Amino acid sequence: SLSASIRAYKFEHGRRYHAYPSEGTDAYLFPNDDPEQDRLDMFHHILLMGRESKLFLAPINPEGMRILDIGCGTGIWAIQMADEYPSAEVIIGNDLSPIQPSWVPPNVRFLVEDVEEPWEDPLPYDFIQCQYMAGSIKNWPGLVQRIFDHLKPGGWAEFSDYDIKLKSQDNTIPKNYKPQEMLNFLNVACVKIGRPLGMGPKLKGMVEETGFTNVGHEIIPLPLGIWPKDQKLKAMGDFMMLQYTEGVDGFTKLPYTQILGWSSEEVDVFNANVRAYVKDRTIHALHEYHFVWAQKPETPV
Repeated sequence: SLSASIRAYKFEHGRRYHAYPSEGTDAYLFPNDDPEQDRLDMFHHILLMGRESKLFLAPINPEGMRILDIGCGTGIWAIQMADEYPSAEVIIGNDLSPIQPSWVPPNVRFLVEDVEEPWEDPLPYDFIQCQYMAGSIKNWPGLVQRIFDHLKPGGWAEFSDYDIKLKSQDNTIPKNYKPQEMLNFLNVACVKIGRPLGMGPKLKGMVEETGFTNVGHEIIPLPLGIWPKDQKLKAMGDFMMLQYTEGVDGFTKLPYTQILGWSSEEVDVFNANVRAYVKDRTIHALHEYHFVWAQKPETPV
């Protein structure tokens, strides 16, 4: 049973934050309340669209596999994996917050734990996913090594994350583009507590340096706004716009006030400008989102 302390959530600026034992300003900085859970589920949907409805890109057959989803959030990926692959032995999701549903497929389990602390389940896995964890991790090489160590020989891992530098194929991003400024300030705050953003472009190198083999790498565009002509990209851009317009307070309120020293009013004014820029259809900005999958060698190198 969960100890009461895990559910003793903290409330600040009208938002709810996790209660996992990490104190002070170096704790996880983002909310775990219903609006944030909705945002995370929406982002899962965006990534599904970008992957042509595939739940993973690694060349695996989940039948009979032990699978781990690191930082599982609402548990949506683990639950969909179990629905799609009921023959998987077990799909475990871990997270700092016990926000996952209690009614789940029979082969799904959720654990409350910090992935940078010793893992509760010591048995090795066939497949480990580490998705969208930037801003959450202090020691990225250590986490990649831990994932490697917890895989069976021949097992696979899949990592994915953003590049925080927004790109434009037609150079329509202005110099004072507020969404980029928001990301830059947020990264300053995250770096100050040792949990940097923008890990997407670094994933492939870290995975190769750790000793993984058969490394695959794919970048998918995440447009910001409904400017794309392609209907799928336009739909993804519409959802991405909502990530910013509805999610920006959750991204910024705690980091900007507690770490960067802004007033709550300054954050509100800044975020209003971020929302206005995101809605500008003449600016054709996009994120590059990196997927990297790789295999642990069958025999030690």
